[in-house]
Amino acid sequence: TNKGVHVSAEEFNALIEDPDTVLVDMRNHYESEIGHFKNAITPDVDTFRDSLDIIENDLKEHKEDKKLVMYCTGGIRCEKASAYYKHKGFKNVYQLNGGIINYLNTIDKQNSLWKGECFVFDNRISLKHKLKQGSYSMCSGCRKPVSQKEMKSSKYTEGITCPKCHDYLTSEQKSRFAMRQKQILLAKKSGKRHIFKKEY
Repeated sequence: TNKGVHVSAEEFNALIEDPDTVLVDMRNHYESEIGHFKNAITPDVDTFRDSLDIIENDLKEHKEDKKLVMYCTGGIRCEKASAYYKHKGFKNVYQLNGGIINYLNTIDKQNSLWKGECFVFDNRISLKHKLKQGSYSMCSGCRKPVSQKEMKSSKYTEGITCPKCHDYLTSEQKSRFAMRQKQILLAKKSGKRHIFKKEY
């Protein structure tokens, strides 16, 4: 119940320009790599839980003198994180109301402090301002976002690998993914949806 103050997109812009603010991205590294707010701390973590202790340790000497401002995709992770940091003794904790999704839908691009695209966990993969679909796809091998540039790499094979996973997937995994992709393409050709076709 004791959580950080919700701030609007406009208030958030003013807060993160304040030199007494520490801005923290509460998402995973593969989300922040394709887009984040300027000057944000972006922990190199695979899970939300991993970021909690890292951020607390890095910022423990600023519990009282800095404003801890955080954001995530839709606001859920910040609800939890802001309560956690308040419990740990941080005095001035704020969170972006509605998360990045609300920010991109509210703030015009010319007034935006957002850089890149926002990763989302559905078929759109990534979003731009005014919630227009982004340019990223999804790797079926590692389930990480894949840029248009990465798709041109010799390490990218649709449905099998991308530059992020090509070197660590085993031959057996690649073979299985290739068979799955072949079945998906055959089903698509005959106008059917393959049972193993992943929806995001």
